[in-house]
Amino acid sequence: MTETEFDPGAVRALAFDIFGTTVDWRTGVAEQVTRVARRRGVELDGEAFADAWRGKYLPSMGRVNGGERRWAYLDVLHRESLDELLEQHGVAAAFDDASRGELVRAWHRLPAWEDAAEGLARLRGRYVVAALSNGGFALLTHLVKAAGLPFDCILSAELAQRYKPDPAPYLTAARLLDVEPGELLMVACHGWDLAGARGAGLRTAFVARPLENGPAGGADGAAEVAGEVAAADFGDLADRLGCP
Repeated sequence: MTETEFDPGAVRALAFDIFGTTVDWRTGVAEQVTRVARRRGVELDGEAFADAWRGKYLPSMGRVNGGERRWAYLDVLHRESLDELLEQHGVAAAFDDASRGELVRAWHRLPAWEDAAEGLARLRGRYVVAALSNGGFALLTHLVKAAGLPFDCILSAELAQRYKPDPAPYLTAARLLDVEPGELLMVACHGWDLAGARGAGLRTAFVARPLENGPAGGADGAAEVAGEVAAADFGDLADRLGCP
């Protein structure tokens, strides 16, 4: 389906990816890693560490979805990945359990993109808007509250005990919102997320986040292909969906 054929009136609710799409995980995690490391007497490149940590995100969830390990919510997976990275950097001895817990909670405190709150408020005037993330329920609650994001509700993959892009989180979101999958529009900047949503029968909208992976990162071209609607940011998405 092309964007010109997309009918906003067929959509009853919008589900938003969080990490990268709604909030700037890289800046938020990098700044907190640098601060905690210095307090522990260690110099770490916060941005490189954040990138490496994020690089373990999909593989760790893939092991859960693939049945290689039992369900564990994202804080547990983040802690396991953190422990591995500290060992790889040769600084594990400098970080006690409390400081590692603080680093894991860095993912609970991330800055929203500048357009996020205002764009969500506009979209909320016409649609139900929900956060749909692989983050745990407590993580998302703290993050959304701290960032002042006006979601109508939070839908965590923890409710389905499967991680996106498995169909279960998308279908659980549709069921809990009492809409058909085809009435739910998944908004994300990642191709893997939009492909998963489309495979579950959801509608899809791509929002470009060229700075998600730093100044040299660029937007996810695969995501643009996977989106039935493409927008520059949440304000542009509101325009394209006819929101005042």
